[in-house]
Amino acid sequence: MELIIKGKNLEVDAAAQQYIEGKLGKLERHFPDIGEVKVELTREMTKSEDSRYVAQVTITSHGTLLRGEERASTINTSIDKVLDVLTRQIERFKDKLYRSKRRISPLRRELAGEPALTEVKEEEKESRIVKVKRFPVKPMTPEEAVDQMELLSHDFFIFFNPESNKFSVIYKRGDGYYGLIEPELA
Repeated sequence: MELIIKGKNLEVDAAAQQYIEGKLGKLERHFPDIGEVKVELTREMTKSEDSRYVAQVTITSHGTLLRGEERASTINTSIDKVLDVLTRQIERFKDKLYRSKRRISPLRRELAGEPALTEVKEEEKESRIVKVKRFPVKPMTPEEAVDQMELLSHDFFIFFNPESNKFSVIYKRGDGYYGLIEPELA
């Protein structure tokens, strides 16, 4: 497991790094195939001291992303809270894999070595586009895309659908169901 710890508006001291390494090392008991764990700690200047420190953790494993974010009054408390969230996500993910008996394809395993996200910020003021994200798109079924979207806690997810041989977008509707967008050239 590769662990990357970054601080934003604060310096992460050695004691905090050891605490994070010890706590996140316990995740390997639940999910032994963790490839990379990114931890971003942020100190925000808020009126409420209960949400001053933000811990955001992203786990990458064979093309699957798990993400959790929690706020607390101390760094250690925020790490503990986000660890609870990630443990629940891992258990839910493993339960879905067990129930559906899905296997990770060799193609996905090969693609898992690629970087997860690359962000490029555009500084041009004339353009209304202020941020560009690039990320590898993995072939998956719409059901797998729904699972991945839920794990990331996003409202939509872009994926390559091998059944239709097209890029598709799955999104969460206001009524709690999901919609699928399959673009066609005009």
